[in-house]
Amino acid sequence: MSIAIIGAGNIGSAIAKGLSLGSVISPENISITDIRKEALDEMNEFNPKINTVFGDYSFVSKAKVIVVAVKPWVADQTFQQIAPLINYDEQIVVSVIAGYDFSEMNRSLEKDGKVPTCFRVIPNTAIAIRQSMSMISACNASDEQKAYILSIFNDLGKSIMVEEKLIPAGTALASCGIAFAFRYIRSAMTGGIEMGFYPNEAKDVVVQTVLGAAMLLEANQTHPEVEVDKVTTPMGITIKGLNEMEMAGFTSSIIRGLKSSNVK
Repeated sequence: MSIAIIGAGNIGSAIAKGLSLGSVISPENISITDIRKEALDEMNEFNPKINTVFGDYSFVSKAKVIVVAVKPWVADQTFQQIAPLINYDEQIVVSVIAGYDFSEMNRSLEKDGKVPTCFRVIPNTAIAIRQSMSMISACNASDEQKAYILSIFNDLGKSIMVEEKLIPAGTALASCGIAFAFRYIRSAMTGGIEMGFYPNEAKDVVVQTVLGAAMLLEANQTHPEVEVDKVTTPMGITIKGLNEMEMAGFTSSIIRGLKSSNVK
């Protein structure tokens, strides 16, 4: 199986890197193109087995899956350029372009009254280390094709199939959400420094704490509040800290931030 990636920006390159480290697609069967040679040079340095193509789309005709990872303002142009190269009966088109929906994809790809099997996938940058949470929506796809795309992105972390109407919310939770998680880590680090830790020490403490919390929820399959209750003893220091954070708007600010990011 071969995969063609159009765009070697943050997400396109992260997908290529993650795939090259996985078990579903070998690096030799991954091709990526961009108009920036420096982006392709970086990819060659990461793994010289990945095929890099400078400013040319002709190679997409040979791929089983075509991943389009370009900026939204060049999406129409890009899809229109690759449409003549696509075998609509055999190839699958995957868009990782936030805010670019199926109606826009189909309009740009329509050829002789036909459109290809399309997927929208919203990963996050942890896909580079195969730890992404990816949202997937399908259009004109069979159950077999859905399972196939899920298998690719499950090899790059975890993925779920959702209706297209939930893609914006999934983007806020997972794609934007990784930035929100980084901001919490930075804030906790800053507090740790004020309390006496060196920056690198504070980072190590906070990162491991967040990692441990996530793994505990995964292992126990519990609600977060169940685990909170285990460390909030009456008149204890943990509940004092939590209450102070809530008085400052901790939960409400997170919800407001997520809702602000929940846009098309």
